Amino acid sequence: QVQLVESGGGLVQAGGSLRLSCAASGRTFSGVAMGWFRQAPGKEREFVTSISWNLGFTYSSVSVKGRFTISRDKAKNTVYLQMNRLKPEDTAVYYCAAAAVLRAQSVATMVAPDQFDYWGQGTQVTVSS
Repeated sequence: QVQLVESGGGLVQAGGSLRLSCAASGRTFSGVAMGWFRQAPGKEREFVTSISWNLGFTYSSVSVKGRFTISRDKAKNTVYLQMNRLKPEDTAVYYCAAAAVLRAQSVATMVAPDQFDYWGQGTQVTVSS
């Protein structure tokens, strides 16, 4: 079993930056990918970005491409989300997710919540205008 613990959320003004962290514990993560989803009030959980665990290839949604960067530290079993030029529409609870197995043709097409096996508790990100 893998436990994911997020940290780093908070309140920031539009145009500002935040960095989220997600540490995997329980056992050394050896899955295929880790990623971030977000859920705003009244909306469905949506894919933000992911990274293939072995090779480090990254994939992002159109809405965050060029502003958000995902990275990982395999030695620390940790994934990071650097969020720059934040907008009020980025306000949401951000969830870290981990996929133990590949449930699509490639990690690039793993964008649905049910393709991931483990989830963190979520961290609130609020961007004020």
